[in-house]
Amino acid sequence: MSKEKIILGIDPGTTIMGFGIIKVVNKKMHFVQMNELLLNKYKDPYLKLKLIFERTIELIDTYNPDEIAIEAPFYGKNVQSMLKLGRAQGVAMAAGLSREIPITEYFPKKIKMAITGNGNASKEQVAKMLKGLLGLKTLPKNLDSTDGLAAAVCHFYNEGRVELGTQYTGWEAFVKANADKIKK
Repeated sequence: MSKEKIILGIDPGTTIMGFGIIKVVNKKMHFVQMNELLLNKYKDPYLKLKLIFERTIELIDTYNPDEIAIEAPFYGKNVQSMLKLGRAQGVAMAAGLSREIPITEYFPKKIKMAITGNGNASKEQVAKMLKGLLGLKTLPKNLDSTDGLAAAVCHFYNEGRVELGTQYTGWEAFVKANADKIKK
């Protein structure tokens, strides 16, 4: 009997949200889909968050992923950018948690390391490696979708090694793990 699993990978963003989906059959990856949600034409930041939530729910309802892998925000110098990115990630996570899908976060360096063997690899290097690994014919113009796909592939490679990311199985697990951050 074959064991199948669908993994949705998300690269959150308020300008472009990239996503990729792989199917794992008997411990072998198969490319399903990758694309991006373009948000740069919208000015209202709250509308962007709503669209991220709705698109993530749509992906979940269409592909029925068993697990979600999401790129964690990286720490940069621009606090406003980090805040926006964190909100985008939180909304995508909320969509998955609302459907009780396990979510694992991976830092960008961990994703790059899993795909290329180099935690400092460029987006282009990651995309080219994914092209070879999954037999993709072409690469997209924007590499946000390959970043989302890379999160899914990273999760596949790190299956069972949760110490590389933070995993939540639902709202209750998320709240328990972040109790110190909740104001009472």
